[in-house]
Amino acid sequence: MTLLWQLFLAFFIPGILGYGGGPASIPLIENEVVSRYHWMSVSEFSNVLALGNSLPGPIATKMAGYIGYEVGGIPGSIVALLATVGPSLILLIVLLRLLYRFKDSPKVKWLTLLIRPIIVVMLGMMAWDFFSTSQAESGWLPMILIGAASFVLMQRFRLHPAFVIAGALLIGGLFMG
Repeated sequence: MTLLWQLFLAFFIPGILGYGGGPASIPLIENEVVSRYHWMSVSEFSNVLALGNSLPGPIATKMAGYIGYEVGGIPGSIVALLATVGPSLILLIVLLRLLYRFKDSPKVKWLTLLIRPIIVVMLGMMAWDFFSTSQAESGWLPMILIGAASFVLMQRFRLHPAFVIAGALLIGGLFMG
């Protein structure tokens, strides 16, 4: 299988299954990029995720562009981006009328409620992987201090998460680089 085809599949599959957009597709992308194709480690993926979260716009497309470029250069970036937006584009064009017609259906609402716990579990599993990797790479103390500081800054002082992420990137760059 060619690299560009693998890139396409790695981002098209999460695009199809990632109900709810970016947060739901991130664990699926991680599975493809880290576990299936081994293009990145969990640590590298979490760094890409952190960088992507610090930039404006949809997370899945930023990650696709970056990972696609890292793996396959400019053609890889283009293929990964097209594979990421393709499923949504197809669904918008083909199914918009059908979804609009049945938007108030109790069955559609029920299916949506059933999918939410699955997304929560997937995000929890990804958070646990990041937690484990962070602890292994930096130790308990830095991880707890950064986590506690982030929590206090966002909850107590209502600092926007983008500033917390940017600050963590800056501190990591100064002390780890």
